[in-house]
Amino acid sequence: MSLSPVDGAALAEIESGGAAGAEAGVSRERRIVGRSPGQLAWLRLRRDRTALVSGAMLVLFVLVALAAPLIELAYGIGPRDQFQSKLDGFGMPLGYAGGVSGDHFFGLEPGLGRDIFIRLVHGLRTSLFIAFAAAVLTAVIGVVLGTLAGYLGGWLDAVVNWITDLTLALPFLVIALALTPTLTLRFYGQRDAVPPAFGIGVLIAIFAVFGWTSTARLVRGQVIALREREFVEAARASGAGLGHMLFRQLLPNTWAPILVSFSLAVPQFITSEAALSFIGVGLTEETPSFGRMIYQSLDYLQTDPAFVFFPGVTIFALVFAFNLFGDALRDALDPKSSR
Repeated sequence: MSLSPVDGAALAEIESGGAAGAEAGVSRERRIVGRSPGQLAWLRLRRDRTALVSGAMLVLFVLVALAAPLIELAYGIGPRDQFQSKLDGFGMPLGYAGGVSGDHFFGLEPGLGRDIFIRLVHGLRTSLFIAFAAAVLTAVIGVVLGTLAGYLGGWLDAVVNWITDLTLALPFLVIALALTPTLTLRFYGQRDAVPPAFGIGVLIAIFAVFGWTSTARLVRGQVIALREREFVEAARASGAGLGHMLFRQLLPNTWAPILVSFSLAVPQFITSEAALSFIGVGLTEETPSFGRMIYQSLDYLQTDPAFVFFPGVTIFALVFAFNLFGDALRDALDPKSSR
């Protein structure tokens, strides 16, 4: 059967179009297959609206914490400045909603007359510094011990598991209540002024001592599952040393759960710091802290509800954003996630 010149041209165009479409499909498939797990996780994270909103909130909080000295300079008020002249005879702020005005955005503290806004900014800086520092220390300790215990096994694995069980059995709150005053009296007398850095360092150390266990167990389980894989056996057969096995073969394949554990540990330390500050452990009264502000506001719940409202909403939004972002990050790093 012969084709006319017109039909032949149409058939050639269809064939060329089909070939071009197939080539484009293969090109798209190659681009998808060629992406690393980190790139695929980043794409999932960008498509998650919850992750974008919570991530934007966290970026805002971090920027405010980092720019606390600049905000104080622009605001013109320090966290220890008192405005007794703007309090009435009972020590309550004059004006509406606890003294909210153009000069004091969130009003004044009853009694001392300190500015709530600037103390919240510095309290955010304190909480984030303690939480991030403690999360980094716990991640380092947990990753090192968990990797060594999972890969080497034997007596080292038994010792690490024994220390982990012992640490989990210790009551965190009781140890913190007993250890903090003891350390303070050990280095400073009852009449000596305790610098804020000492209280912050003690809290970070306590969190690091009690917080590494979950990361260590998580990493240990991942390493035990990986140490019998083919690529590990091949690296071991080629004569790779312990450092190469740990840092080049095992750790790159466990970064996803470590990252998720880190993102979920930060809000846990924020609430723990606020709880300890609430009961008067760790930080001094002069150090701005969410927990300390909420504790001081309990006596003014009826007469000045704005005093508890602003720090309460701030710490709620901060922890809520961290938890949402941590959940979204876990879904993005999980290849079997439905999102």
